[in-house]
Amino acid sequence: VQLQASGGGLVQAGGSLRLSCEASGRTLSNYVMGWFRQAPGKEREFAAAINWSGSVTYYADSLKGRFTISRDNAKNTVYLQMNSLKPEDTAVYYCVASRSWKSTYFYTTSYDYSGQGTQVTVSS
Repeated sequence: VQLQASGGGLVQAGGSLRLSCEASGRTLSNYVMGWFRQAPGKEREFAAAINWSGSVTYYADSLKGRFTISRDNAKNTVYLQMNSLKPEDTAVYYCVASRSWKSTYFYTTSYDYSGQGTQVTVSS
């Protein structure tokens, strides 16, 4: 499956962005999906994950209440709604896909596919 993330940009602190990740080549409903992010000079870290139907979601503790992951399988797209953005949210955001649900969903190695990232910059 090929993943293409979009929707990043420059936003002021307190603002919102919605990232999209469109899948091609395979039906999105066959995959567990996730978002990771990587800030300059830091390791890639887990942001959010969602199961096949969208009925189960997980978030990094620092993002709970501000970020929402969702999916529209009919559109082969996963979203990450980001509200109340902070300068520390500045990073490249990547969407990932896995053929199976793993209890280690917060590790990048738990996913089979990763797309090119989209840059999110939050100014103070």
